Amino acid sequence: MKNVGTSPADAASPSAAAAPDAARPPAPNAGDGRTRHLVARTVLEQGPVTAAAVAERLGISATAVRRHLDALVADGEACTRESSRRGRRGRGRPAKLFLLTEAGRARFGHAYDDLAVSALRFLAEQSGEEAIRSFAERRMAALVEHHREALAAGGTVAERARVLADALTREGYAASTRTVGSGEQLCQHHCPVAHVAADFPQLCEAETEAFAEVLGTHVQRLATIANGDAACTTHVPHRSDTRAESSPGTRPRDC
Repeated sequence: MKNVGTSPADAASPSAAAAPDAARPPAPNAGDGRTRHLVARTVLEQGPVTAAAVAERLGISATAVRRHLDALVADGEACTRESSRRGRRGRGRPAKLFLLTEAGRARFGHAYDDLAVSALRFLAEQSGEEAIRSFAERRMAALVEHHREALAAGGTVAERARVLADALTREGYAASTRTVGSGEQLCQHHCPVAHVAADFPQLCEAETEAFAEVLGTHVQRLATIANGDAACTTHVPHRSDTRAESSPGTRPRDC
């Protein structure tokens, strides 16, 4: 006669033991945290960007990327917008683009706080606006000085722009360049002092002047994170001439 029912082996099997907890979601692990940080950094550097583009860049499934992006949105670290219909192929809804909020940028660190803003306000009250400008110029001079030798080695404006982007990335600005028309577009996807620069635009002005000096050409600031844009964008014409003028119709493109 055959025994009917659960065998001792079945009773001891992991699947049988785990059955009561089958509906319980898996516990988060350290790998999830690392992946989410990579997803957030990719959105920081590439955004506004689609989930599919993030998945392709990181080499992981689109489903996993969307899960992390949804979590970032739920936590207020990312937001979405629809892509422009211009140039979109096929039917259906426009692709959803993701970009980080200020809270999302904060996970990569900021080199400022309320004390910095208060200190600069005090400096302005005590010594005037010129003191703020002198401070901003000295700060940028110190930043580029560390990379001046590498910048001087660049033979063309485009090469120097790429070296500058690498230098800025090492300083925490997550910078990149791309060729746009007759020039380069320098994109800074993160600004460690964005909150301070919102109150003291002299920081952005000194930065732009420093870029022109080390690149050897006139540059034009098109957008800044401090003003609410997705990235700080600077047009760098290929013409190596400090008196050259960039096109008045130049507009920032998505970095």
